[in-house]
Amino acid sequence: MIDLNDLRADPDKYRHGAANKNSSADIDALLKLDATVRDLQTRRQTLAAEKNAIGKQIGALASRLKKAAGNEKNALQAEMNALQQRPQAIKAEEAELDQTLAASETARLNLWLTVPQPADADVPVGKGAQDNAERSRWNPGGERAFNPDASFESQRGFRPKTHLELVRNLDLVDFDRGVKIAGSRSYVLKGDGMRLHQAVLSLAFDFMTQDNGFTPLSASCLVKHGTMVGTGFFPGGREQVYDVANPTSADGLALTGTGEVGLMAYHQGEILDPADLPLRYTTVSTCFRREAGAAGKDAAGLYRIHQFDKVEQVVICAADTQESRAWHAKMIGFVEALLKKLELPHRQLQCCTGDLGSKNADMIDLECWMPSRAVDTNGNLLTAIDAGGDAGWGETHSASRLYDYQTRRLNLRYRDPDDPKGKKTKFCHSLNNTVAASPRILIPILELYQNADGTVTVPDALRPYLGGQTTIGRQTPSEA
Repeated sequence: MIDLNDLRADPDKYRHGAANKNSSADIDALLKLDATVRDLQTRRQTLAAEKNAIGKQIGALASRLKKAAGNEKNALQAEMNALQQRPQAIKAEEAELDQTLAASETARLNLWLTVPQPADADVPVGKGAQDNAERSRWNPGGERAFNPDASFESQRGFRPKTHLELVRNLDLVDFDRGVKIAGSRSYVLKGDGMRLHQAVLSLAFDFMTQDNGFTPLSASCLVKHGTMVGTGFFPGGREQVYDVANPTSADGLALTGTGEVGLMAYHQGEILDPADLPLRYTTVSTCFRREAGAAGKDAAGLYRIHQFDKVEQVVICAADTQESRAWHAKMIGFVEALLKKLELPHRQLQCCTGDLGSKNADMIDLECWMPSRAVDTNGNLLTAIDAGGDAGWGETHSASRLYDYQTRRLNLRYRDPDDPKGKKTKFCHSLNNTVAASPRILIPILELYQNADGTVTVPDALRPYLGGQTTIGRQTPSEA
């Protein structure tokens, strides 16, 4: 939620911000509604002041009546009668005004919630994902060296299989029974497929809590609609959410698409002690997304599915732009360190204004190389150079910097340490980033760790979570 005071002071900032995000939010209509609300509030205050003044006037007239006589007394009595009737008229005016004010405030809030946060000035302007720009790239070295700009076969010595072929041949995923149970874009992880899934999540969770000091929390997958509004997922993006109870009611419940919702809402409505900041939370949660509008796109396999599990990181810090930027970089660093542990080629992608979404002032995506996503019309696997553009890369992480956009909605504040009386408060800043989302992350693991004999080598970092198992597909003599 944007700061209305800032909007009033610089409406062009928000007009341009909305335009750069392809938003249809009507800034001028919001300003007009805001002026109406403020005018009604002033009139309400004027009536309240008049009512208080009448009480004092009646008291003063009563004292004078006791001493008056004749025509003076009659005149004072008439004035008294008129004053005593005015509160009833004011009460009727207040009732009508309150009704108008409530309707105007609701209309203003509904429009206010649609206004996106303007992107930071250093975010490139663009229409959508096609205008995002690569910032950096990392390729593993040594035994696991792999360069997306060269063919898989030239580096590994054999023609690779896609993850769809691998999971079928190794009996890691059952898509047919998944669809039978839950419909399209559903699956059942089996055997080593499920074990590998859990290993990735455990590695990511331990990495954030044990190695980087984040506090683990459970995050509810089922939340109130008000929580979805507070975290910025309603009203925009509602088409991607599963409403599971009273979808048209204020007390409705919805399934979350990220653990960020539960982590951010944990402190909603609170005033925090500045000494407790920054708060660093992580969770493992099941996530649900309708993938509305994605029909026919990535429909096969594990890339775009309705239910998945995710380790998420959230930071709540002081209202300081430089501190927010520093945490953004740190959170991206955590993820890159994890991907390096897994020795997965990946790149950072600077998202343009049109791909930021309503909430974010900035967003950096991390993408892993997935050979099966770079194919020609005959299904032949290509290199990054051959594929061109963004083909072959698949988003696995998204790091967002939100400043106070989310915390205003959640009314999440901290006491201003510079206020000697301790009465002033500030809205916190918030950030979030995926740590690992599975089974999507299994795609680059399976495809890049596959062997010529059809087996898959288990990444070193995951072996402790798989009882020392080194290979998926057959036992080695040490494992027999």
